[in-house]
Amino acid sequence: MQKFFTLKDLDVKGKRVLVRVDFNVPIKGGKIWDVTKLKASIPTIEYLLKNKCKLILMSHLGRPKELFAEGKTLDEVKKEFTLKPVAKELENLLGKKVFFAEDSITQDSVISHIPNEDITLLENIQFHKGETKNDETFAKKLASLAELYVNDGFGQSHREYASFCAIPKFLPSCAGLLVEKELKIMGKAMEAPERPFIGILGGAKVSDKIKVIENLLTKVDKLLLGGAMIFTFYRAQGKNIGNSKLDEAGVETAKKLLQNKKIVLPVDVVIADKFDANAESRIVSAGNIPENWLGLDIGPQTIWNFKEILKNAKTVVWNGPLGVFEFDKFANGTKEIAKYLTTLKATTIIGGGDSAAAVEKFGYADKLTHVSTGGGASLEFFEGKKLPGIEALEESYKRFM
Repeated sequence: MQKFFTLKDLDVKGKRVLVRVDFNVPIKGGKIWDVTKLKASIPTIEYLLKNKCKLILMSHLGRPKELFAEGKTLDEVKKEFTLKPVAKELENLLGKKVFFAEDSITQDSVISHIPNEDITLLENIQFHKGETKNDETFAKKLASLAELYVNDGFGQSHREYASFCAIPKFLPSCAGLLVEKELKIMGKAMEAPERPFIGILGGAKVSDKIKVIENLLTKVDKLLLGGAMIFTFYRAQGKNIGNSKLDEAGVETAKKLLQNKKIVLPVDVVIADKFDANAESRIVSAGNIPENWLGLDIGPQTIWNFKEILKNAKTVVWNGPLGVFEFDKFANGTKEIAKYLTTLKATTIIGGGDSAAAVEKFGYADKLTHVSTGGGASLEFFEGKKLPGIEALEESYKRFM
């Protein structure tokens, strides 16, 4: 069992607190398209403000490292990945001023402002190479800004970055309310689930999900598969998949996995003559996909089968959509199963990423037990891996207890 400090374990009153959040939100033309991650951080922020804390928030946005590698200047990278619009949006959500530290955090002019502000948001932490290199000197500089550290950025806790792994070496550290909630709910599902326990997995490649499939098969009563990965399983069975997406490297693995009778594959699929929102479509039985056609969703009989398996479930974990939910014509499988989960008397957990985006799109997110903010982090959690950001909190617990 993981052991780390939570917010309520530490005396935070009146302290300067460094908080790692995950504000990696979609921005186009300076407009934020999805504020889910910002809203998820608010309980921790408000808890600290009620305790008269001075907050220094830090996050990354996008992948500045890739633009630097292309030879872009800092000004060019800043233009694309600045957190300035996030500071404005956070002000709106909190109804409170957020000071935005535009300059480098290593500049004294910025550092001198911070203790006087209730909430400061530092500019994109990945504008500093020390962040992705997990550099301790960089982390020490950040740690000098505060008296306590809080990890409330679950979505990035699987990264070995300075703001997750190195700062806890220098400050008493704890999990924020969001991270505590994520670990508590998902941890119970993986360690002591109420049964029947049903897993649902979608996604494109078998090779991307091998470890998740293998780990879930040791825990669930049934594992329902959807998404493009099913065509690799059909190929492993010698069935016709037409022009459907195939993970050639995963065929042999799929053959081995199919020996486990917990796996349930779709019996019919919705196919299209091209990958297009307005493509011609029809329903065929699994393995009867004509040449030049491709599967883009699970079919109606499969939806019925999946609901029959799910109806008595007490715990459900779902990662990855069951079809191309971005196209309305091929969203029915994902939408119907998401809707059905809202009717169950069960713990229903959506594992971040595209599956979280799907249930949000269809309006079911707030009717489910838990929608994770972490795509990659929740995936690694379901694989049974230790998350470096959480391990750092455990080490800090031993150091400062």
